[in-house]
Amino acid sequence: MSLVECNEALLRGGAYRALAERALADEPLRREEALAVLQSPDAGLPSLLWAAYAARSQHWGRRVKLCVLQNARSGLCPEDCGYCSQSAVSSAPIARYRLVPIPELVAGARRAAAAGATRYCMVVSARGPSGPDIAHFATAARTIRAELPELELCVSLGIMDQGQAETLAHAGIDFVNHNLNTSRRFYPSICSTHTYDDRVSTVINTVRAGMAPCSGVIVGMGETTEDLVEVAMELRRLAVVSLPVNFLNPIDGTPLGDRLPPTPADCLRALALFRLTNPRADLRAAGGRERCLGAAQGLALFAANSLFVGGYLTTPGQARDEAVGMIETLGFEVEGAPPRRPATVMDRAVQM
Repeated sequence: MSLVECNEALLRGGAYRALAERALADEPLRREEALAVLQSPDAGLPSLLWAAYAARSQHWGRRVKLCVLQNARSGLCPEDCGYCSQSAVSSAPIARYRLVPIPELVAGARRAAAAGATRYCMVVSARGPSGPDIAHFATAARTIRAELPELELCVSLGIMDQGQAETLAHAGIDFVNHNLNTSRRFYPSICSTHTYDDRVSTVINTVRAGMAPCSGVIVGMGETTEDLVEVAMELRRLAVVSLPVNFLNPIDGTPLGDRLPPTPADCLRALALFRLTNPRADLRAAGGRERCLGAAQGLALFAANSLFVGGYLTTPGQARDEAVGMIETLGFEVEGAPPRRPATVMDRAVQM
């Protein structure tokens, strides 16, 4: 089937059900089907979100996980990633500070747990961690784990070898985040100081060390639909457990600061693509969703089952209470909180 024929079939609606059935059976989409998802017409968005919701509902129900980020070292990064305000080539006016002390990391974990978050992610700006960095986060993890044993712990420390990852795993870290960000083909367009293979290797080292891989993308950096399909399929091949979908929030002073952000419709198509290609993943509507989706943020939940609340590394985000209100208004429920609403129309539609 050609791409034009796929788009026509999707617009008629029948193929959306077929995509949902493939995802429910955990069968990979064909490349032309994945491309058709990203190039589908606006009129097909409700049906496309229904297909994504069918897979989301099977694996996550109506639950939404809340996650909190802690910027544990800001700025001072030698890399040249074009989207990042903390890179060596950025002139963005951000706070710059060295490694946050362990008591402050523990206090951040307490605040995250008190806000109802189930995951706490500590992030540094760096090419990769030093020996002292690894020891610092291993100690922080043991301290947090002793006090908050149910809180999922994630670190994002840059490029890591297997030995470093094993030290973190033994300390109680659950996840390592290291995003692929885009396709192999497009990667040199956004960064020249490390390679795509460096990123893939870090994901593999995470798995070999016994932790769960958290790896995702940034949508809207100038990539093609083919690039997004390629990285979606690579993330499926790597069997990532946690998949954050970020949307470019152009920051003044960065090389990508003058790009237009992706449209709400394109953001929703991308979320649907990553859900349908990775149906079991803990799919997170991540950085940039507030700016790029605007009033349509809530629609992200029909594909994504997880959100960051309380802000990002150098940019503000949706406040926790506002996010919870949005979640509950749409008939979803915060993971770990008692159910508050009956099944939604979407739930009943999936069961039919």
